[in-house]
Amino acid sequence: MPVDADQFATAFRQYAAGVCLLTVQDDIDDVGVTVSSVMSVSAEPPLLAVGLTAGHYPAEVLGDVGRCGLTVLGVQHAIVASRFASAGRPSARHLLESVPWSRARSGAIVLDEGVAALDCRLQQLLPVGDHVLALLEVEDVPVLNPSTRPLIRLRGRFVDEEGHPAGRP
Repeated sequence: MPVDADQFATAFRQYAAGVCLLTVQDDIDDVGVTVSSVMSVSAEPPLLAVGLTAGHYPAEVLGDVGRCGLTVLGVQHAIVASRFASAGRPSARHLLESVPWSRARSGAIVLDEGVAALDCRLQQLLPVGDHVLALLEVEDVPVLNPSTRPLIRLRGRFVDEEGHPAGRP
C-alpha cells in the first residue's frame, strides 16, 4: 500500500538538513530559491545533487542557463531563507539588499558570509516525481567560512545546530 503524501512529508520533516540558497543569473534578472534537499554525490569529480520543484521558475531558469551558485546558509541567514522560500518573490537582488553578496565566476550571486558557497555547472536535470534532481559539477568554492554556524531546517522550522529557533538570541 502506498504511503500517504502527508504522512511521508511529516516523517521527513523529522530529518535535520542544512539550508542553502541556490541562485541563477539569466539575461533578465537574478533568481533564487531556498533548498534543503542537497547532497554530495562525488569528490572526484566534485558533484552534488539538488532537489527542485518541477515546473517552478528556478528549475526552468537553471535548465536554460546551465550554471548556478549554491550558498550554504549560516544561522544569521534565517530571514533570507524565509524570503527565498516564499512564493511570488521578487528579484534575488531585492531580497538581499542588507546582506553582503558578490558574484561567482558564473555570474550567480553568492553570500559573502555564508558557511560556504559553490559555483556550479549543470550536468543534468532528472525528472523525479514532482521534482527535478539537478546534478551539478562544482567548478569553484568562492566562499569558505568554516567557523560560521550553519542554518538547519528541522520540523518545518529554521534552527541553529542546537535546535533553537534561528534568528533569536
